[in-house]
Amino acid sequence: MLDKIIDNIKKDFHNSQDIIFRKIKLKNNNILLVFNNTLTRSDNINDFILKKLTSLKRKITRDNIYNHLENIVPENILVDIKDKEDLYTKINSGFTVFIFEKGKPFAVETRENLSRGISEPMTEQSISGPKDAFTENYQTNIGLIRKRIKTNELVIDEKTVGKQSKTKVAILYMSNIVESKLVKEIKNKIDKIDIDGILDVTNIRECIEEKHGIFPVIEATERPDKASLFLLDGKVCIMTENSPYALVIPTFFSDLFHANEDNYQNHINVTFTRIIRYISFLIAILLPAFYIAITTFNHETIPVTLLTNFSAQRDGVPFPAIVEALGLTLVFEILKESDIRMPHLAGSAISILGSIVLGDAAVTAGIVSPITVIIVSLSAIASLMFSSVGMVNAIRVWRIIFMLFATTAGMIGIFLAGILLTTSLTSKSSFGKPYLYPLIPLNKKFLKNVLFKSKIEKDNTRMPILTDKNYTRSNL
Repeated sequence: MLDKIIDNIKKDFHNSQDIIFRKIKLKNNNILLVFNNTLTRSDNINDFILKKLTSLKRKITRDNIYNHLENIVPENILVDIKDKEDLYTKINSGFTVFIFEKGKPFAVETRENLSRGISEPMTEQSISGPKDAFTENYQTNIGLIRKRIKTNELVIDEKTVGKQSKTKVAILYMSNIVESKLVKEIKNKIDKIDIDGILDVTNIRECIEEKHGIFPVIEATERPDKASLFLLDGKVCIMTENSPYALVIPTFFSDLFHANEDNYQNHINVTFTRIIRYISFLIAILLPAFYIAITTFNHETIPVTLLTNFSAQRDGVPFPAIVEALGLTLVFEILKESDIRMPHLAGSAISILGSIVLGDAAVTAGIVSPITVIIVSLSAIASLMFSSVGMVNAIRVWRIIFMLFATTAGMIGIFLAGILLTTSLTSKSSFGKPYLYPLIPLNKKFLKNVLFKSKIEKDNTRMPILTDKNYTRSNL
């Protein structure tokens, strides 16, 4: 009978590897213990429960075990199991379930405290949202997801990758939402990885991502709430041991403009902020190129007074606009990299030194013009609106590409570079999903979500491109 129960639970949990079964024998009575290894503390099970039971002198039955534990544990952590749904909820909430050959099952709370040692996000900070972030602890990271999604439909498939490192890799997805074809493709690509070691989840990304160019087609996040939201949308998350990040597949271009803070703010404020992000993207890429074009080729595109002002500021500067812009861009990137790698206090000092002292000294010495400093600074600041490292790196590369095109052909060059960027984005895909969806192919219903945030009660459908079985959020 207990073996049949085990088979049924395994089937309902889709053979998730973190669901543990222990059969114990006490005075010729078989008892089945079921618990979630990522949510429970083994010390509590061994010392607090099993050792207490082995000390029983009376005949072992369901009722006297329950009565014995009732006398030694607080009432609120010893509960009866009402039905199968309640049983699965308790397992996914950190309880150890006792199942008997005869008698009703019950559960004892043996929850692991997953908040200990969990720090705040460093790269995806949030003012209003949860403050916990993934750590290098594999079990803790999975527990942070399980803590938010308490359903047996959350599947965790484990694989071991790396000949020498033998790293655990977890593939997480919602079985009642995700497209089966996507899961199969991801598993096949991970199975084909044949290297000595996987030391971080980014190694997995390098091995499985398609040739995509510069913009990221797989996003990494350190926030468990963000990863949970993506799972509920029908996406797949990948985690590994010793990595504080989770990969999200697929990633669309519009996802890079949505911050985690958007989930906890008023929809009007979020809409305004998203518009600012798109404007910032255009400023970061186009502004230096536009400045080079109007000062080198297309003088007629700006008022004469403004052109005269630019010329006066550049009077005496020995370098052309492209050299000024590229030089200042290089200096900014050096300062940013130095700021990242230096200790916090020293990094702040370097930023102040670079932005104020060096900038002012360069203008005073006549090496660069004040307007060039302003243009490059605005472009650099606009790129900092994005927390994704891949997005920031892509902006950096395309900014230089636009500058070079503007140097050779002015506004026509910018137009040609824009065509090149558009072609690059439209030809991309993330695991078979169009990168510019829902713009290309056009889906009017979800296109508004690119800029506007709907009220939570109206956001009740999922993108059809991400699921083939559960389009309505309320049908979970």
